[in-house]
Amino acid sequence: MDSLKLELKQLLIDALDLEDMAPADIDDDAPLFESDGIGLDSIDALEIGIVLRKHYGLTIAANDERTHQHFRSISTLATMIAAAQADGSATVVAAKGADAARDTGTGETL
Repeated sequence: MDSLKLELKQLLIDALDLEDMAPADIDDDAPLFESDGIGLDSIDALEIGIVLRKHYGLTIAANDERTHQHFRSISTLATMIAAAQADGSATVVAAKGADAARDTGTGETL
């Protein structure tokens, strides 16, 4: 699981252009979408969904209430991905990101 978390951190840094951050700067349990954590926003949440689809082959449902739980931190993302891989499932009921992402109102599947 640690290698998955490290991989996720690097993917997010690259995808979100977090040039001033290194994987070691991101705590596994730090909130991704709160100012006392990484401070990502709704656009970043959409980008994360795209990265998960491209890199892991996951389809992320955009209208599920468990969004906040799955996208809360690197640890929760890794748990979601590991569970989907263990199931052999390409569909994960997660979504756009965190509470901030709900403001987009698109209701799409990423």
